Amino acid sequence: MVAEGIQRILGDDFELLEMESDGDALFEAVCRLRPDLVVTDINMPGTNGLDVLKRLRQQGDRTIFVFLTMHAEPALAASAMRAGASAYVLKNAAGEDLLTAAHQVLAGGTYVTPSLGAHFISSHIQDLQQFTAKQREVLRLVGCGMRSKQIADELKLSVRTVEAHKYVMMQILGVHSTMELVRRSEELGLLL
Repeated sequence: MVAEGIQRILGDDFELLEMESDGDALFEAVCRLRPDLVVTDINMPGTNGLDVLKRLRQQGDRTIFVFLTMHAEPALAASAMRAGASAYVLKNAAGEDLLTAAHQVLAGGTYVTPSLGAHFISSHIQDLQQFTAKQREVLRLVGCGMRSKQIADELKLSVRTVEAHKYVMMQILGVHSTMELVRRSEELGLLL
């Protein structure tokens, strides 16, 4: 039913190449058809839509992705945009939003459903850009499960310096523990 609705909304302006019902089929179809635009949900049977996007980006594929989803969480929207999505549209938004998003991203722009608070998402992305290269290295190793002493040995830093980097990143992301730092970083697509 949702797919038919999408087809009705976009049908006058765009040619539908194919509809897929699971992430693995979507990945294969994008590789085979090389579409200009993909409209997908995050939740899909098999591989989810966000993981499909990440796999394609790892292969160098630049297909434009529009996520049409019921998930109204700004952190998830930020994660999708950080992973390479061009638009994040809520299913409960007007059909006109999807059409606007499609045209806007094909013209080189981005789009986020206004009710989500695009300002909040863009401020999260700007916060992430505040991480230094060394902090990103520390974060990567924290995400691999390494303890501060191991990270210090690996990066030839003092344990105190590693802890300082973790503290600054926790302040930026608004979390209070290493576990929360890893969880929030995963949500925002920092640990790919």
